[in-house]
Amino acid sequence: METFEQMEEYGHEQVIFCDNKESGLKSIIAIHDTTLGPALGGTRMWKYRNVDEAMKDALRLSRGMTYKSSVAGLNFGGGKAVIIGDAATDKSELLFRTFGKYVDGLAGRFIAAEDVGTDVKDMEYARMESKYITGISKAIGGSGDPTPVTAYGVYVGMKACAHERWGTDSLRGRKVAVQGAGQVARHLCEYLYNEGAEIFITDIYEEKIEYVLDTIKAHVVKPAEIYEINAEIFSPNALGSIINDDTLDKLKCEIIAGGANNQLEDETKHGMALMDKGILYAPDYVINAGGLINVANELEGYRQDRAMKQAEGIYSIVQKVLKKSKTENIPTNVASDKIAEERLQCISKVRNIYSGDSTFRGRLGELSQR
Repeated sequence: METFEQMEEYGHEQVIFCDNKESGLKSIIAIHDTTLGPALGGTRMWKYRNVDEAMKDALRLSRGMTYKSSVAGLNFGGGKAVIIGDAATDKSELLFRTFGKYVDGLAGRFIAAEDVGTDVKDMEYARMESKYITGISKAIGGSGDPTPVTAYGVYVGMKACAHERWGTDSLRGRKVAVQGAGQVARHLCEYLYNEGAEIFITDIYEEKIEYVLDTIKAHVVKPAEIYEINAEIFSPNALGSIINDDTLDKLKCEIIAGGANNQLEDETKHGMALMDKGILYAPDYVINAGGLINVANELEGYRQDRAMKQAEGIYSIVQKVLKKSKTENIPTNVASDKIAEERLQCISKVRNIYSGDSTFRGRLGELSQR
């Protein structure tokens, strides 16, 4: 019953547990809400300590995808897959082709893409078994790496926050503390560096930082020190729950804007705490929607220029969220939730209008010809 209680708490439609001895696959696929369309979301591979931790991650992330798609104006629902395993040692063709089989069995209710711990090659293996896979290479008709578009959305969302706080969206001379040096962070740092921002960066993997430093200049700090940097903007681009009771008192920033998912450990408590401290928070699923926009474009026939143009719209979406937050005197994450829920409720009314079943229409056609 605990699983059903968790589903009810987050408002999920369906959770699928996948277990295959031959491949070693242990996966959870969470489908949150399909009001707007089929659930679209990434596939995360992580060394979860236990099934409960993996389940919680899948539920939170899939719910975030519903809201992300809604706020971004896309016609997709929210879903997420997690694979329990070490991405450095446990990957194989068999694992991801088996995962693709499970996705295919859902007949389009869930469309998978890459996420933390997975990449284009993994999705190509899964694609061998299912057409409901995105994030494949451009060479075979996909969109390739989505991180440039994700990073661009974070960048323009950060500029929207800057305009709200300082009356100009210029980031020249602004100090930005970047947590994480993965692909999204690397592209984000390039945008920031080219505009003239001063960057502080950290990651638990030194080789990732070195890769970023191949193209930009930045101050390197230890992971535990990134929260206390005297920077105007803090940009979380690693894992979630990093805004919590321990880190809140350390932050010296005026703006939080980054690409990581589920940044607030407790959405109600810590969203309000940021508001009370006067820190302007760009809700994560709003500002990092570029990745979803990218793979959504893949399903329509991919063009990166179109994806980048749509990601540019994150600027105005963030402005809308900030305006609602100020007008109603509510935390920004609550404001973005309200905007997402309003669209879901609106579209649900359209979905309730019967437009005819194709099989039934076919039978009517047969009858009319008799």
